[in-house]
Amino acid sequence: MTDDDVDTPHDQTCSTGEELREHEVRTALLDLLAEVGAVTATEAASRLGYSSGLCSFHLRQLARHGHIEEAPHSGGRARPWRLTQHTPAADGPPEEQFGDLARGLEDESWQRWLTQRDEAPSEWRHDEAFSAVAYLTPEEMSRVANVVRRALAPYQDREQRPLARPEGARPVALITRLFPLLPHPADDADQN
Repeated sequence: MTDDDVDTPHDQTCSTGEELREHEVRTALLDLLAEVGAVTATEAASRLGYSSGLCSFHLRQLARHGHIEEAPHSGGRARPWRLTQHTPAADGPPEEQFGDLARGLEDESWQRWLTQRDEAPSEWRHDEAFSAVAYLTPEEMSRVANVVRRALAPYQDREQRPLARPEGARPVALITRLFPLLPHPADDADQN
């Protein structure tokens, strides 16, 4: 498979690697829209290093699912997009809404992996998912997050620099969520 094969948008069922790439592209587009407000597919391609066709396809998919919308423009062929301004379930500041959207995309990718991992090449049919509960202070939680970020830093440039990727490297979702566990209402009632 060549980079052109991956960059060619299509509606057919994709392999797990291509689906991770879709998640990667859509997340990058959402991040960009959150940062700059509105972009065209051409502007997004220029800033993110993808083809304009790939960006256009994923912008339309994000719009189809209600995550983004066309931004007002003065006509012409340019078609700028922005994050959806009015969503019925939008509670809280835009940063929280964007975080909810990103987590939803992550969860969707995880569920797709679980249902389709048997279709992946044999050497890729495992995952390294794990979870743990640790008793931390807020400062310790921040330190743990920074350690994870530093551990991932050596691999970050491979997205923009394909030649830096070792042979056999594929996109892998790296998701870390550190949050305090809140008591269940029943637990509070038992303590009173």
